Amino acid sequence: MASTYLLIPDDFTPAPSLLPERIVGFEAVTGFSSDLGAVAYAVTTDGGVAAALGLDRDALARAGFEGKPGQTLAVPTAEGPAVYVVGAGAEADVTTDSLRDVAANVARAAATHARIGMSLGPLGDVDRETVGQLVAEGMLLARYRFSELKTDPKVTPLDAVEVLVGAADVSAVTDGFARGVITARSANLARDLANTPPGHLTATVFADLALSLAEDFGLEVEAFDKQQLFELGCGGLLGVNAGSAEEPRMIKLRYTPAGESTGHLAMVGKGIMYDSGGISLKPSDPMHLAMKMDMGGAAAVFAALTALRDLGCTTTVTAFLMCTDNMPSGSAYKLGDVLTIRNGMTVEVKNTDAEGRLVMSDGLVLATEEEPDAVVDIATLTGAALVSLGAATAALFGNDQAIIDQAKAASAATDEQVWQLPLEKKYRKQLDSDVADISNLGGPYAGATTAALFLNEFVGGLPWAHLDIAGTMQSETDDSWRSKGATGFGARLLIELALAFEKIR
Repeated sequence: MASTYLLIPDDFTPAPSLLPERIVGFEAVTGFSSDLGAVAYAVTTDGGVAAALGLDRDALARAGFEGKPGQTLAVPTAEGPAVYVVGAGAEADVTTDSLRDVAANVARAAATHARIGMSLGPLGDVDRETVGQLVAEGMLLARYRFSELKTDPKVTPLDAVEVLVGAADVSAVTDGFARGVITARSANLARDLANTPPGHLTATVFADLALSLAEDFGLEVEAFDKQQLFELGCGGLLGVNAGSAEEPRMIKLRYTPAGESTGHLAMVGKGIMYDSGGISLKPSDPMHLAMKMDMGGAAAVFAALTALRDLGCTTTVTAFLMCTDNMPSGSAYKLGDVLTIRNGMTVEVKNTDAEGRLVMSDGLVLATEEEPDAVVDIATLTGAALVSLGAATAALFGNDQAIIDQAKAASAATDEQVWQLPLEKKYRKQLDSDVADISNLGGPYAGATTAALFLNEFVGGLPWAHLDIAGTMQSETDDSWRSKGATGFGARLLIELALAFEKIR
């Protein structure tokens, strides 16, 4: 690590969620154990109340509890485990998303307890194996905290979770836990990477981490250094890196299924390890502080690939993580510079803070050279996406409705919300340049669309979808399964997309 002013603890790891001690035991039971620290009961607004709670609906109402989603109530007890009641909404509205939220709210209500039991209440027609997955995801995502750099984190690690179900459902719910643990592990890995300070997680450290973990997750990994990037002609990545004291890295990952491959999907992730804006320096301290998360796309892709072998994915996935920081210095690239991308296309730089699309262009060209069936990229790309859709929903673009629809389906399955915006070709002329093939900035409006149009120039006509996660990369508060800080948005969505991927042409 080149930053000499940092005293990094010897035992620090950029991926604490992968540590063996972070594994939580989940069990489906027909009766709770006697050694639980807390027990929680989900109560709807209109259904019955579990007799074991010892309170009826009138008693709950007197305490101000109505069963609305997100409501929690601590019930005083003289002995035994602490008791909590968690709102589940209307019984008719039980969905996969609401069950995941209930589990998350239980985890938050019982945050000081290591061993928790929960009764989910009505499960509706949700597949029982899926119930197990949802519980594991909700609990693990909600209890996540990045505390690796605190000397006294004051966090109670989650040790065990018991889920009360009928005898006929024990086996199926138990089977679902394993998948939920894997998907939550991946999302929390993406969070770990995005939450890690930029001086601790540089492009070179990220590459070293990927190489060290490759065998553990059945991945082939190559890391390309600065000289190799020159030889590859990756002028976008090298141009953005020009102002930095840290070397860039392009990390290529490949997952190959054990059996016959049912398709080939390419993924590209934006890995700006820290984005100062370069010469076009960002104006505000809060914005600067969040820019350690500008590699959230690369984090999501890497984390997603760590899950594929364990989940039996039959899709071949090749991924490119385009990693560098974007810094101002005497050697930094400048407004008016012209960069040459891997495919020979020239780009006039009109704003050095529109750097993400420059590094992604090289990655997209490399991805198309693999001749995949489709390409998906994910990037914290534009403030316009945040302005348009807020912090809960990512912008989705693409040149082929079939791959867009597969991304939408993955979004619906994971509650990582997306909204399709138009790839309006009329705006393409805003990217015209007088001195190069294209410029890296459009006009003052439709910024998310013009950024997507820029990326579209580098996919060679292959089916392509683009996720702009600038708005969804972080949460300012604890919100259901979204923990404060980096959200890991996209990791679970990309896992689902790869698992369900179908060839398009």
